[in-house]
Amino acid sequence: MFSVLLDLDGTIVDSAPGIIGSYQHALRCMGLECPPASELTWVVGPPSRRSFTKFIGPDHDLEEAVQLYRSHYEANGLFDCAVYPGMREASAALAAMPARLFVCTPKPLGFAGRIIEHVGLANPFERIYGADLEGRFDDKGILIDHIIGVEQIDPQRTVMIGDRASDMLAASRHEIAAIGALWGYGDVDELTEAGATSVCPSPDDLLAHEGDVLRASVDARG
Repeated sequence: MFSVLLDLDGTIVDSAPGIIGSYQHALRCMGLECPPASELTWVVGPPSRRSFTKFIGPDHDLEEAVQLYRSHYEANGLFDCAVYPGMREASAALAAMPARLFVCTPKPLGFAGRIIEHVGLANPFERIYGADLEGRFDDKGILIDHIIGVEQIDPQRTVMIGDRASDMLAASRHEIAAIGALWGYGDVDELTEAGATSVCPSPDDLLAHEGDVLRASVDARG
């Protein structure tokens, strides 16, 4: 059976308002320069520790910033998100291929699970995989390696779907085909330069792209 790994932020849900607002809160609390929301879309997707290193200098505590962000996000931003139009139908169609569906996100697992439950998308997914609060599995390549080991999935019969270069690069480390989600926050250049097997314009087109990419991957490797 085929397996599908789906990123969460920027792929399943548009979670920018809650994430960006919580970054701004943390920066203001620490007395740091706070860019406008329009300049912070790049923080949607990467682990918070990695993103905060671009704001935090040696005179500030990275872990304090992360904790300020998480506290505000859990209280005010966690459910400030929406499922992308067509993603409910696309997830159901992928599961009916049939395929095993897994959420694969660097967001802390507890947050990811609550979001999936809140938006009513738990049913298509066999399991949710995310990071822990200490940063284990912040690196999506390591997270994918963990999923491969636990679920015994075949990389040749697996595809990663995500909207960022980190998704494409993590998949390529395991010779997994990757589809770039253009409805998220990465553009064509970012995704193709990171090695996307294919780029998909919308969730409505996802099933066709998925089938083509998986068949090509299997054929190419015999």
